[in-house]
Amino acid sequence: MGVCVHIRSVTATMALVFFHIFLLLPAGITTDLTSDRAALLSLRSAVGGRTLFWTTTQQNPCNWAGVQCDNAVNRVTALHLPGVSLSGQLPVGIFGNLTHLRTLSLRFNLLSGPLPSDLASCVDLRNLYLQGNRFSGEFPVSFFTSLRDLVRLNLAGNNFSGEISTGFNNFTRLRTLFLENNRFSGALPELNIPKLEQFNVSFNNLSGPVPRILQSKPKESFVGNSLCGSPLEEICPKKDVPPAVSVDLPENRKKKDGLSGGAIAGIVIGSVLGFIVLLLLVYILCRRRTTKKTSSVDIGVTKLANADVDGEKPLTGSGAGGGSNGFSVAAAAAAAMTTTASGAGGGDVSGNKKLVFFRNSSVIFDLEDLLRASAEVLGKGTFGTAYKAVLEAGMMVAVKRLKDVTVSESEFREKIEFVGAMDHENLVPLRAYYYSKEEKLLVYDYMPMGSLSALLHGNKGGGRTPLNWEIRSAIALGAARGIEYLHSHGHDVSHGNIKSSNILLSKSHEARISDFGLAHLVGLPSTPNRVAGYRAPEVTDPRRVSQKADVYSFGVLLLELLTGKAPTHALLNEEGVDLPRWVQSTVKEEWTSEVFDLELLRYQNVEEEMVQLLQLAIDCAAQYPDNRPTMAEATVRIEELRRVSLSKGGSNPDPDRVHESD
Repeated sequence: MGVCVHIRSVTATMALVFFHIFLLLPAGITTDLTSDRAALLSLRSAVGGRTLFWTTTQQNPCNWAGVQCDNAVNRVTALHLPGVSLSGQLPVGIFGNLTHLRTLSLRFNLLSGPLPSDLASCVDLRNLYLQGNRFSGEFPVSFFTSLRDLVRLNLAGNNFSGEISTGFNNFTRLRTLFLENNRFSGALPELNIPKLEQFNVSFNNLSGPVPRILQSKPKESFVGNSLCGSPLEEICPKKDVPPAVSVDLPENRKKKDGLSGGAIAGIVIGSVLGFIVLLLLVYILCRRRTTKKTSSVDIGVTKLANADVDGEKPLTGSGAGGGSNGFSVAAAAAAAMTTTASGAGGGDVSGNKKLVFFRNSSVIFDLEDLLRASAEVLGKGTFGTAYKAVLEAGMMVAVKRLKDVTVSESEFREKIEFVGAMDHENLVPLRAYYYSKEEKLLVYDYMPMGSLSALLHGNKGGGRTPLNWEIRSAIALGAARGIEYLHSHGHDVSHGNIKSSNILLSKSHEARISDFGLAHLVGLPSTPNRVAGYRAPEVTDPRRVSQKADVYSFGVLLLELLTGKAPTHALLNEEGVDLPRWVQSTVKEEWTSEVFDLELLRYQNVEEEMVQLLQLAIDCAAQYPDNRPTMAEATVRIEELRRVSLSKGGSNPDPDRVHESD
């Protein structure tokens, strides 16, 4: 009897064990996802956020906003919560349960305090975006050994302190390291990270020399510290060297008693040479004074030529007379007329050698007025150098001095007459032109706000006025309408050089397209890669650009407006990016909001319209021309999203999304 009871007891125990094993086998993965769900709910309770609409009634966290899962392992692998008003400190005990995270994006919230130590448990983490919060303390040492697979690390715009550790060298796969706008102090260590592409430690409390291995990074990556050495302009002070001790031997005393014969001869020869040089300088000065009046025009031409700067420079919106270079913008035209007159035996120089105005010009002045105008260089572009000229009457005009004109005079006049006849509110009006064998000048209305390029990239300091969504979307619409007009005005007309430095702005930030109709007048640019960031992949000759190639350039322009990033080679001495490729890869890897300019992220109620404009930009910058919309179709899409955003009051930022780092 006892044996039977014992057998039944053992059998029951084994059955209970097998029952538990049976329950655990199918439910093991579910338990992991359940643990992830509980951790996410703890995160919501700890840091809040009015946009975290995660409900306990919804059992599957993979359907929650900002949460992504891997179906293969049934675990949470990405958490995207940018700009959703999270506040407070991240408690320990949450991320220890989210061990399959590959991407964590908590950027532009109001999170504070130190980073939780259990974040080190997320050993699969690839992307960590924490910029634009109020995190403080040192970067945890444990992360250097546990998060070795990090590819993107962005800690910018926080209050992290302490020294920058050499432990960052453990992140051998790291491509992005942004530490700017924090409170890091001490020396900048040698960071030998083989795949590092993007790096920034600006505006911290760092001091000492820039390590040799980091000197290839742009200067902007180091400013705002007490650093020195290349690529910065500050020269590092030399270490103090103890002075050499000299012994006053008897033979040394003899040499000090008097000068040798060779020394005396050297002094005499040097004095004679100095006197000859002085006489030569006096002669040159006298010669200049006697020829000053007769050569004023030639000097103006020389200064005008020397004023041309190498490379592309965005147009600026400086005030009248504020930056005058002291020479006449029309000196070149005067020189050309003088040459023509002398070559013709002093005949009448008026004839055809004068300013030719178009019928749309409300104000007409003569070449003499332009000759007397003060001027300043605005910038050098693909087709020539632009100047702001201030006439004696106070009127301001923009003058473009064309270079490398390849067509005959008759063809030039025919083509420029066609350009001057174009009349649209989103084009910079061409008012007049001057043609001679030596010089070709175009006179436009002056745009006081400068170019879109200067507005987007010119001033990154504290006094910068952010460009809100309403202004940017209006610029996009104005540019689209101007290009659409060009495409519909005549047969197969294209711009051929659409870029942000050719989008000029009126006082009310209305977009005006410049440089239209010039691609067929000049030769190939001396630096053909200068506008490569905007050029469609199928374009081989910049003088022969189709309308669909214009659409591609417009798509890149839209991406520049939305991201705040300059395309490759768009700006002199600044590193650009291949915008279409970067946006597509980032959208694929991250949430779409990761690509937007920081200044746009505060406008939460128009995110849908921003995404729509981003999609239009991607469509316009499609690889194959047949996949791109027409400019008419693009204009309609922008008009529609503008209508929707204005009905929402899109120009008003969400106060919860305005952060200290903005």
